[in-house]
Amino acid sequence: MRTPRLLAASFCSAALLASVLPSHAVASGSVAPSPTPASATAAKDTAKVVVPTLTARAQIDADLVTSGPPSGAQATAANGRQGPFDGQIIPGFSGMLDNGDGTFWGLPDNGFGAKNNSSDFLLRMYKIRPDFETASGGTGEVAIQKFIELRDPNHNISWKIVNEYTKKRLLTGADFDVESVVRAKDGSFWIGEEFGPFLLHFSKDGVLLQAPVPMTLPGGTAVKSPSNPTLGANETANLRNSSGFEAMAGSKNGRYLYPILEGYLNGDDMRRRVISEFDTRLNRYTGRTWSYQTDTDANYVADAFMVSGRTMLIMERDNFWGPKAVTKRVYKINLDTAEKSGFLAKELVVDLLKIDNPAGIGTKTDPGAYGVGTTFSFPFQSVETIVQLKDGRLLTAVDNNYPGNDARHPGEPDNTEIAIIDLQKKRVAANPAGHIVFSHRGASGYRPEHTLAAYELAIQQCADYIEPDLVSTKDGVLVDRHENEISGTTDVATRPEFADRKTTKVIDGAKLTGWFTEDFTLAELRSLRAVERLPQLRAANVAYNGLYQVPTFAEVVDYARHSVSCSGKPVGVIPEIKHGSYFDRLGLSMEEKTVATLEAAGYGKKSSPVVIQSFEVGNLQELNKMTKVQLVQLVDCSGAPADWVAGGSTKTYKDITTAAGLRQVAKYADSVGLCKDVMFPKAADGSIRKPSSVIADAHAAGLDVTGWTFRAENNFLPTNLRSSANPAEQGDLKREIKTFLAAGMDNVFSDQPDIAVAAVREFAAEQA
Repeated sequence: MRTPRLLAASFCSAALLASVLPSHAVASGSVAPSPTPASATAAKDTAKVVVPTLTARAQIDADLVTSGPPSGAQATAANGRQGPFDGQIIPGFSGMLDNGDGTFWGLPDNGFGAKNNSSDFLLRMYKIRPDFETASGGTGEVAIQKFIELRDPNHNISWKIVNEYTKKRLLTGADFDVESVVRAKDGSFWIGEEFGPFLLHFSKDGVLLQAPVPMTLPGGTAVKSPSNPTLGANETANLRNSSGFEAMAGSKNGRYLYPILEGYLNGDDMRRRVISEFDTRLNRYTGRTWSYQTDTDANYVADAFMVSGRTMLIMERDNFWGPKAVTKRVYKINLDTAEKSGFLAKELVVDLLKIDNPAGIGTKTDPGAYGVGTTFSFPFQSVETIVQLKDGRLLTAVDNNYPGNDARHPGEPDNTEIAIIDLQKKRVAANPAGHIVFSHRGASGYRPEHTLAAYELAIQQCADYIEPDLVSTKDGVLVDRHENEISGTTDVATRPEFADRKTTKVIDGAKLTGWFTEDFTLAELRSLRAVERLPQLRAANVAYNGLYQVPTFAEVVDYARHSVSCSGKPVGVIPEIKHGSYFDRLGLSMEEKTVATLEAAGYGKKSSPVVIQSFEVGNLQELNKMTKVQLVQLVDCSGAPADWVAGGSTKTYKDITTAAGLRQVAKYADSVGLCKDVMFPKAADGSIRKPSSVIADAHAAGLDVTGWTFRAENNFLPTNLRSSANPAEQGDLKREIKTFLAAGMDNVFSDQPDIAVAAVREFAAEQA
């Protein structure tokens, strides 16, 4: 049941403790150190894994204007730019094609983001030749060689277009929102668009060859957005605007197209994106569809590329940019492989927010750019191109939503950026096998806790597990909040529509006033946004207030299982069931739903990367009979388990931490999660000096020991590890963690996973 440790469990070496435990205050700065490189880690604590690596980068200047009439007269001004612009701008690429000779076709979308502001933007495809910046040179500039204009001189479009009465009938961004492109064997282009959504077939010089093909579902149901020009006065759209064919792949034999809806159909599962099959030979949909599940309902399917047979790359993105970005990922699916849920199984290929850049590409040519360093990030709002090149590398590009996005340089519109990524295998540092780093509510020291943003950052910082705290909604859905009272972690107090939900309740003996999850449906909770719980101590996190949804437990589990740790292993999930007996009394029992959610994700074995925690005892004993996954008995610094108190017991957590109590815990749990003060009682001056016997006693009972919660701010550190009197400044968290490891603690719960990872790796290397 226990994870092998690097240290003997039954004793603590005084010499070892002395080597890491200081006797005076620390004067270190507040910047969190980077994880330990492989060279500084014990040789056995490395792993050979795929490390996405930047090999080439090129950019088109955001303000480049190409020949043609002025554009952008109705565009929204942003970043110091105001239309009309003296010619046709290139607002990035929503699709690209590799010509195999160093040139590419790039397809911009409809121009300025909406039907009503893009009538002066001409739909074009640009042939470009990048001089990629690489490790061996290159300017990083892009030559625009030529363009073709998309047009309908043969009147294949039955409704009125902007240039209706002209000879060429050039198409504009008010006519179609072109987003994805596949080249046919004869050199013609199939383009997916969003207003209909329609499939458009153009000749290789840009002439529309046939009437736009509307989307139909099996059974003949037409799919129409509010912008569809054929939507009748008495018809109701069943697809939101900007949710059409953002993505489309083509079969290798050229016969089939696979257009994918960017968003969900109205009334459907909000995480479901429909993949259709279109037969270009018969010019009709085949009636075959597949279901792709996004990481969360707010995410978009941004592009697709068929790599072989039935295997396809899917680009998935969120709607944020710069440091606020969460999901810019490329997944691999196979149309013949679905999970029990019916959704296609997906496997992470590359997280575009963490790309290795050992050559420093862009660091000199684009100084000060966000995300351009030895770790490279592609943090744009609309990352909408994925192409596998002939050598297997991946090309990605950005739709820069000119002039609105400023991911790289705040206040300056983003360039059209193109990057090429190699999927190399490298040997990297790995967290020691005996010391697991649990990210406490995600990287909650840097992002609002219990958000996908906090979990994404924790994974980037090499945490082994991510932790959701589980509470229930009124309609019985498990969601991820620190407590069921949510005024401190969401913006509910600012929402007048929920003012009447404010109430006072007694939760586990404590009287609380606020808003409670059990009084909200999931749909209502999803309308709220997360806020920083500790703004006085973590002022920088306030910049992320109001951005992120409350995730469901299912979303967190899916995010973990579709992620890969720095050592190439699946990212684990360690849920904590909050107030189990309280929710039982409400008829909203959470234990069964926790197990069901895990089993639906394929997690029901002892070896599954899952651990369930609780401060209560009874529910863990029940779970021990319900599931084989590992269980943790949490132990608070004081007080007693709520279910014991409710049952009239006079026993407390102190009874659990006796040698006899720990032997009882070992009958139903695999480990204990101990408050730091239980392991190292504080001296009168607030410092830590000598550990208690609880770690050795737990090990003797066959239990692993996890310590919580390790936080970098002085406010949470022992007095002899603080850097100053400023409670928000960071002290020497790394030394605190190493002190506890020296005392025999196995695993670490931390708000700053990067510092915790550095600490456990250094400690392991020092003991090797």
